[in-house]
Amino acid sequence: MYKLISAKVLELHSKQAPATGIGLFRLLYGLVTLQEIIFLLYFNHLIFDPIPYIDVEFPMIPFFLCLWGIIAAFLTAGYRYRFTTSCNYIFWIIFVNFTPMQRDFDGGFDLFMIGAGFFLLFMPGDKAFSIDTLLRKLSTPFIHYDSYRKPTVSSLAYTLPVAICLGFLYFDSSIHKMFAEHWRNGLGTWLPATQPYYVSAIDMSYLLNNKLLQNILSYTILIFQFTFIFFFTQRRLRVVYLLIGLGLHLGITLSFNIYPFGLGMLIFYTLLIPFKWWRWISRLITAKQVSLTVFYDQLCPLCNRTVLILNHFDIFNCIAFKSAQEHAALYPALATINNETLLTDLYALDSTQRIYSGVDTYIQIFKKMRYLFPIGIILSLPGIYQLTLNKYRIIADNRMRMPCTSDCLISKALPDTTLYHHFFESVAAQKPRAFSRKLAKILLALLVLQLNSSVHYGIIYRLNADNPQSIISQASNATLMISQTFLGITPHALYLHDHFTGYEHILAITYNDQNGNEHDLPFVNEQGRLLAPNWGRVHSMWANIAVTPNIENQRLHKFIMKVTAFWGQKIGLNLDNAVFNIKLKKISAPSYWVHDQLHKNFTSPWITIGTAKWSDKQISFDLPDNINEL
Repeated sequence: MYKLISAKVLELHSKQAPATGIGLFRLLYGLVTLQEIIFLLYFNHLIFDPIPYIDVEFPMIPFFLCLWGIIAAFLTAGYRYRFTTSCNYIFWIIFVNFTPMQRDFDGGFDLFMIGAGFFLLFMPGDKAFSIDTLLRKLSTPFIHYDSYRKPTVSSLAYTLPVAICLGFLYFDSSIHKMFAEHWRNGLGTWLPATQPYYVSAIDMSYLLNNKLLQNILSYTILIFQFTFIFFFTQRRLRVVYLLIGLGLHLGITLSFNIYPFGLGMLIFYTLLIPFKWWRWISRLITAKQVSLTVFYDQLCPLCNRTVLILNHFDIFNCIAFKSAQEHAALYPALATINNETLLTDLYALDSTQRIYSGVDTYIQIFKKMRYLFPIGIILSLPGIYQLTLNKYRIIADNRMRMPCTSDCLISKALPDTTLYHHFFESVAAQKPRAFSRKLAKILLALLVLQLNSSVHYGIIYRLNADNPQSIISQASNATLMISQTFLGITPHALYLHDHFTGYEHILAITYNDQNGNEHDLPFVNEQGRLLAPNWGRVHSMWANIAVTPNIENQRLHKFIMKVTAFWGQKIGLNLDNAVFNIKLKKISAPSYWVHDQLHKNFTSPWITIGTAKWSDKQISFDLPDNINEL
């Protein structure tokens, strides 16, 4: 096994691939993190306050969330890559392990994001679509942009994160699914999608009512997850696994209200796209001919840096930048312009040989870049145009031409300080075989950590052969705690029979105002669906912890308190003047197929089983002692 892994590592490391997929992966990972931070800010008091808005235990949480948001924005833009990936990784670990996020508000993808963040530390995520790449260009301004090659990276940067973050996860999940009756019956996709708490606002009943389709989807997912780790690197099967995986997680994102989990998994499929597809996409979106030719002063540092910046964001290659000193004489349309005048501004020619200068050149550049067309329109608006023109003239007229001296010739680009460059380019280039052997040992260690989770909790525990008091079991738990905290390795027993068996009732909350009129709290609607934005980790709190097959009153009281205090404040309700009604709806979660089960659960009637009242910042309950028997 060791020799096989070492040989495979050496083979993959020697194969170069475009950096496009890695850059896009980093960008999408940053966006998913950023949207989750915005979600946490919105539900800050519900998640982190012991009593929302009343007992605020962590007043600095919004400040640290904003810091994390800045880091996530920098990560998305690819700015100071090593620093931002390290900070982002630490933020995920701290918030997941030292706040109520893990205990009461598990997002379902937190540990997955920790694992992905760990691999980002060692990935060349700054090689494409990044500000760091631009900064390295700007450090040598007199090198023309045509001199920079499109960066390539080792295929290992694509393969290892997919194998460990997706392959290990899928294999572990497939082991757990084999113990679930509804998955063995071919209803793994069907059962969760018939439960009101779990579905999105999109009605998928027309698909759920096709039993054959559900059987095909469920068994396909089982085969897909069980075999992914073994065959996804095969050239002929790579596209098959890509398309099935995209369909699986896009379906989760659209049909369930755990969209962050679906999005988090989807971003990994940018790493599974065949390399030749990136080259084909590049040729497809690249302009067939230049739309605008811009002339600049080749000896002006400011002009050179401006050109490098504009070219960096010209992703469709619609603009050509040429030295006015070397190329202007070749264009008859510029013959009427004095050479000295030509060097004072950026001049441009479009495809109709129309001349632009100064601010008008920038307006045309933005318009020709396609995706920045709105900026060009804004700069053209009366008032804004005049302000921009005045500012431009101040900069253009006062700039000092700085001829290139010997310092320009010996200037060096900013050093690459990423861990990928240190380990996968510097160290590996010197001793490739020693590098492959060391990496093989690390991968074997990760495999052992994953097997500890999969074998112990996926097989031994489910066969009821586990003795929690044994030394082996305790050592396994301690090992899992470490690997879960820092690598995101954890059992993936999601939505199995032990979750749905006995799930026969769901709860909702309404309130009576001071006039006695009953209103729905913006939480659970009449169908039993959790309303947006109460999705993701808020859904997990209510549907997986508060309301379970065996409801515990103490736990239920805690979350009724949190939900009523939070949404009461959000909708401007005076808690002391309101009475909250706790309603129950009976549903069914069968492990066998039932036609139109989703709508049957939707239309089941609600009954009021008790109330909750606030008085002087204290809440009291009038609920049955055992809701499970209702």
